[in-house]
Amino acid sequence: MDNLISFLIAATIIGFFLVYYLRQEKKKAAKIRESMERGKLRSDGPQSQHPHINNNDCIGCATCTMVCPEGDVLGMVGGKAMIINGYKCIGHSLCAEACPVGAITMVLAKPGVGAELPTLTTEFETSIRNMFIVGELGGLALIKNAVNQGRDCVDTIAKRLAVNKTSSSAVGLYDILIVGAGPAGISASLRAAEKKVNYITLEQSEIGGTVSKYPRQKLVMTSPVEFPMHGKFKKSELSKEDLLEFWQRVLKRADFKCKTSEKVENIVKGDDGIFRVTTQTGEYKTRHVILALGKTGNSRKLGVKGEDLPKVMYRLIEADHYVNKRILVVGGGDSAVEAAMGLASQVGNTVTISYRQGTFSRIKERNNQRIQEFIRKGKLKVIFNSNPVEFQTDSVVMEVNGAKQSIPNDFVWIFAGGEPPTVFLKKISVGFANRDISSEGSREAKEAKEAVLTTA
Repeated sequence: MDNLISFLIAATIIGFFLVYYLRQEKKKAAKIRESMERGKLRSDGPQSQHPHINNNDCIGCATCTMVCPEGDVLGMVGGKAMIINGYKCIGHSLCAEACPVGAITMVLAKPGVGAELPTLTTEFETSIRNMFIVGELGGLALIKNAVNQGRDCVDTIAKRLAVNKTSSSAVGLYDILIVGAGPAGISASLRAAEKKVNYITLEQSEIGGTVSKYPRQKLVMTSPVEFPMHGKFKKSELSKEDLLEFWQRVLKRADFKCKTSEKVENIVKGDDGIFRVTTQTGEYKTRHVILALGKTGNSRKLGVKGEDLPKVMYRLIEADHYVNKRILVVGGGDSAVEAAMGLASQVGNTVTISYRQGTFSRIKERNNQRIQEFIRKGKLKVIFNSNPVEFQTDSVVMEVNGAKQSIPNDFVWIFAGGEPPTVFLKKISVGFANRDISSEGSREAKEAKEAVLTTA
């Protein structure tokens, strides 16, 4: 009898945990199906570096799905890891590092699939001799890659200057002209100062590039990065504010030569090998050009009546500067959602998101969870299937499901993406090619991993 009671107790305990486990697995499966359905709403796939999983080697441990900071990029289907929402991946490569059997490699675009990008050598040189492209414009979106490329590019140029025994001692002639003061441009500038070459950096807006336009506290790096003349950042996770604080320290350096509000309009290489770089204020001459433009380009406008009003803006610098305001955020991407949540967290703000689609289909999982919580708590309102048709001094006229309505408004932020610099690159005759870049991304990820192991 005692044995029977012991058996029943043991069976009950095992049954309890088994039922609990099965319920949890059912919830996980439901979440994966939901993510897959949401992913089907996107016609595009991964935008840059992302994981390629060899299912023959995958042992189904699910480690890769747990370390990804972007949420449901990967999921377990049929006991194997697979890409669920590849468009959310920005190439952290933590999944590849965590895989215990090496079943994951990092690639650019789908394996064997090409992408139209500027033609670059392994030294980041374009089809035009002595003109280079670094940063996300070359295909990789991670800031650490941009920093490394900016530094390495200047090293290449410095070697060429030494071999050719050339130095721009002539007045008004630079060794290097860097276009863009984002992460890649700043890294290149610091390296140029460190190498004591004659350089100048031109930035069309403010120091920091696209980083300065992120909403507050947006995560921009998840692994250590090393800047020239600074060393490694001690923290493995850095926010926009961390980087901008560093930018400000860089600005105070006497050897950091950067002109802001200087937009480059044209670049022409003469028969003498010297580049003439034209801006809206003048002309510069240089032996080498580094383009660190980024992909964002100029903010895309909607072409709506009243869009030129001072209250209409395209980037949010400090959310806490706006309190007790009626605010409209236009857009359905991560930047729009994060800006809206930042503004909704300030005292007295009434925030509305206008999005032309019927659901948020392209935001990161953590943002999707947060925005749903904000909506549930009444912190902000979302109007799907809507478009602004006119901005007025104290209101906005919206078209919602074909009908017009007016809502009170003090400020508008538009997050409609940017006009890419592709047109400019083609204007200055940079060559493009629909090349297979998978192996390049995999090689760079492997080299970066080996470098980490070497320095560990």
